[in-house]
Amino acid sequence: MQITMEINTGYVKVPNNDLQIDAYLAQPVITGTLGAVMVFHEIFGVNDNIRDITELIAQKGYVAIAPAMYQRIAPGFEFGFSEKDIGFSPEAYRLGLEHYQQVKYQEILSDIQATITYLKTLPNVKADSIGSIGFCFGGHVAYMAATLPNIKATASFYGGGITTSSYGEDIPTIARTSEIKGTIYTFFGTKDLLVSQEENQQIEAELKKHQINHRVFRYDAGHGFFAGLFIDKYPFLAQHPSANREAAIDAWQQVLELFQNLKK
Repeated sequence: MQITMEINTGYVKVPNNDLQIDAYLAQPVITGTLGAVMVFHEIFGVNDNIRDITELIAQKGYVAIAPAMYQRIAPGFEFGFSEKDIGFSPEAYRLGLEHYQQVKYQEILSDIQATITYLKTLPNVKADSIGSIGFCFGGHVAYMAATLPNIKATASFYGGGITTSSYGEDIPTIARTSEIKGTIYTFFGTKDLLVSQEENQQIEAELKKHQINHRVFRYDAGHGFFAGLFIDKYPFLAQHPSANREAAIDAWQQVLELFQNLKK
């Protein structure tokens, strides 16, 4: 995939009271202030795929950061792409789900807010132009982040559990839809076995009900289809059960359109 802008990358610590959140930061090598995007990972942690997405966003002219949302539970946890584990191994799923089941809504929200606060300390970030993107677990986290007043643009990919759970809270996250202030794009696969069509239709209905500025995209694809964007870099992804190149390319163009809001 063509690099459009030179970037710097590295790991940083995001402070949240006594907690230090590991995060992967990618920044364009240009002067001036830029919009910023938080990248929220799937259950597999800040792995090579999430780092690729973070870098891709930075190459388009944004400061991008991927915080470790399992920092409180499993510091350093990640499970990356590999040819022998095309669809991720049973052990990766077991550990990822085990960590996923331990997260708490208020702690996640606190870590999101800490990441926003960190971004605002960077001299090249426009404080009023922050967005987010997330996938599966991260898609749910992005939907949560959208309820914060600082968030201007959100891309939520196949967010699991938005209509049914909120990580230990009494009401599901969808009940907070009215709190979304910015623009949100949601992305789903019609063949997704983890996020049903009934769920994504319920999300769309709630966004319409509260007159949230939104768009909903549905593709003839399964869960995790966005991995198809990286088939050129990881040819073995062509054998991934869900990776869909055509859907991923179109979705990426929609994301770029959405994040233009961060340049205004």
